[in-house]
Amino acid sequence: MKKIQIKIGDILIGAGAPISVQSMTNTPTDDIDKTVKQINELQKAGCDIVRLAVLNKTCAEAIKEIKNKTNIPLVADIHFDYRLALTAMDMGIDALRLNPGNIGGVDHVQQVVQVAKKRNIPIRIGINGGSLEKYLYSDSSMNLADKMIKSALDHIKILEDLDFNLIKVSLKSSDVMTMIEAYRKIYELIPYPLHLGVTEAGTLRGGIIKSAIGIGSLLADGIGDTIRVSLTENPIEEVKAGFDILSALKLRRKGVNFVSCPTCGRCKINLIDLAHKVEERFKNLDKPITIATMGCPVNGPNEAKDADYGIAGAIGEGYIFKKGELIKKVKENELLDEFEKIVLSDLD
Repeated sequence: MKKIQIKIGDILIGAGAPISVQSMTNTPTDDIDKTVKQINELQKAGCDIVRLAVLNKTCAEAIKEIKNKTNIPLVADIHFDYRLALTAMDMGIDALRLNPGNIGGVDHVQQVVQVAKKRNIPIRIGINGGSLEKYLYSDSSMNLADKMIKSALDHIKILEDLDFNLIKVSLKSSDVMTMIEAYRKIYELIPYPLHLGVTEAGTLRGGIIKSAIGIGSLLADGIGDTIRVSLTENPIEEVKAGFDILSALKLRRKGVNFVSCPTCGRCKINLIDLAHKVEERFKNLDKPITIATMGCPVNGPNEAKDADYGIAGAIGEGYIFKKGELIKKVKENELLDEFEKIVLSDLD
C-alpha cells in the first residue's frame, strides 16, 4: 500500500522520511515562560516535534506567544472542545492531536477540518487502549488490539468523508504486546503515517525497557514514522531514550554511541566506574562516533573493532585503541584524561 507523507512545520513524516522524535511539555501551557523554556530545552536535546496540552481557552491563546518565542514544530493536544482546536489553529499551531469522534458532532468536525485543510495542518488521531468508546468495551468479540483498530478506523472515516487526508495515527497501550499487535495490523490497512509509543510506560528504567521493546520491534519491521518514549520523568529523558532506540537500530544517530563489555574474571580494572566516567566525559559530544570501554586487552579491541575509539583495561594500566588497533599504553590514573585528549584532538 502506497504510504502518504505529511508535514508538521518543517518536518516531513512518513513515506521514507527520517523517523522523528517527539515529546510533550509537562508545564502548564498558559505559563508561557516555563513552557518556552522547556520547549527550548527539548529542542536542544534533539527533539523534532513538541506537543502541548491545551486544556482551555487561555492555553490555546498562549500558543501565539509560545510560537513567537520558539522555532520547533508544535502540536496542540485537544480533547472534547472543538473551539480549542479552532483557536489553536488561529494562534499558529503546526498540528492537532484530537479524535474527531469526541469533539461534539459532525458540524464541529467540519469546522475544524475546513480550517485544517485550508492551512495544511495535519491531525493525529490518537487512540489509547485505556480510553476507548464505551460500546467497544462491551464487545466481547474482539481483543483490545482489534478494538483500538476499530476505533481508529471509525475516526479516520470521519475525516476521509470530509476529503481530509493530512492524517497521522497512533494506537497506544500500556501493554507492550497489545500495542505491537495493533500497529502491525493497522499498518496493512491504512496509508497514513504512524506515531509509535507505549503509553503510561512508567518511570525511567521500566519505561525505557517497555518502550524499547514495543517501539523497537515495530521499527525493526519497518513500521512507524514518529516516536515518543512516554516516561514519568523529565521530558528530556524521553528524547534521549528515543534517540538511543533509533541509534541501536541504525535509523538515526545523535551524539556518541557508547559500547562497553559486561566485565568478567579477566577484568583487572574498575570497569564499571570507568565506563560511567567515559560516558560522562563525552555525553555532550555531538559526533556520530562509537566509543568502547572494554575490560581487558585480550579480547577488548577485537570485540570492539568497529568502534572509532576505545579503552581496554589491564593491571594498573590501560590501552587506547582506534578502529581495533592499539595505539598507546597509559597508567590507569592517567587513562581517562589521555583518552579524552586523543579523541578530541582527532575530531578538531
